[in-house]
Parts: sequence; structure tokens; C-alpha cells
Amino acid sequence: MHIRPYRPADREAVHDICIRTADSGEDASASYRDPDILPAIFAHPYTFLDPDLAFVLDDGGRAVGYVVGTADTSAFAARFRAEWLPLVAERYPAPAAEPTTPDEVMAHLLHTPERMVLPELTDHPAHLHIDLLPGCRGSGHGRMLIDTFVTALGRTGAVGLHVAMVTANHRARPFYDRLGFRPLAVTDPGPLTYLGLPVPAPTATVHTQPAEA
Repeated sequence: MHIRPYRPADREAVHDICIRTADSGEDASASYRDPDILPAIFAHPYTFLDPDLAFVLDDGGRAVGYVVGTADTSAFAARFRAEWLPLVAERYPAPAAEPTTPDEVMAHLLHTPERMVLPELTDHPAHLHIDLLPGCRGSGHGRMLIDTFVTALGRTGAVGLHVAMVTANHRARPFYDRLGFRPLAVTDPGPLTYLGLPVPAPTATVHTQPAEA
């Protein structure tokens, strides 16, 4: 197993991982009429808009986990609407009324990227999504993916990172706690829990001149 930058050839594997882990870490493919909407919201926009912050866990032949994200959620939401949404809106139209089915709920999320921008998260402007197939969990790979992401994030100048996890996903919370994420107070979190992590500045490389003979 090794972690490397995302490549366009990983798209199918990332697509599959997203669907197979979208139900609080379990397979969500049977919960939606068209589960392909899930990576259209939570995976592909990131590899399209912020490829330098996309990394995969490679088992030697295929990606079996990934982390994607952005350094600036506000700017990302604007680009999502302007650059990503036009590519997928025809396949996944916005609900005409209040969403009632799982597919309609996801379509509503797709068409409202501004929902990601919350005033309480100003000090933690970056965010990420991380998913690993079940057989790859519990061996430190998740920590390694997030460490890789945070290191890359530090080079962008971002000072804080947040994750929005489904509160009912009780298995995920201890993972984030161990990594140092702490709760962030959000006025109306809905079904989500927001956790934040400071992003350390990159360590400067010290260049020394060789001693003269």
C-alpha cells in the first residue's frame, strides 16, 4: 500500500469507492435510484477543481481509498457552481419542490454548493472528504492520507481545516478525535457534526553554503 497523487486514470476507482462507502462507511448503491450522483457531489468536483489536493491509497494495482478537498471552501463553492455544475446539471436536475426521496435530497445538495459556506467556519476555510474501502481501514492508512493532505494544504497557506461528518456515523468520530480534530460550533448543523483542525505552516527548508576549503 502506498499513497500517491490522484491521476485521471483513478477516476473509475474513486467513483466506485465513493458509492461503496457513502452510507456512513457502508455501501450506498442500493439506497439510490442513480447512485452515480454521490461521486458527482463528493468526489469528482474535487479532482476536477482541486487536483493538487487529491491523493489515493494504491494497493499496487488500483486505488482503494482517497482523500480530496479544497483550501478555500468559499472559492470552491463559487467554482463548483460556475465550472462543475454545468457539466452535470442536465443529468441531475434540481428538484422542483421540497426533496422527498434520497435522490432528490442529493440533487438538492448538488445544486446548492453555497450550503458549504458557513460563517462559523471562517477560521477553518479548508475542508476534505476521505473514504477507504472496508478492508483497508484500521491499519493507519486513513491517518496517512490525512497527513498527506494536511502537508499539501499547508503549502497553500490555509490555516484551518474542517470536516462535516454525518453525526450518525459513530465509527468516524473516534478517528477524527485521534487526529486532533475538535468540535466546531455551528448554529444549524442539521444532520452533520463539524470538526476542525489547525493547519501547521510548512517547515522551511534551510539551505547552507558548503564550507570553503
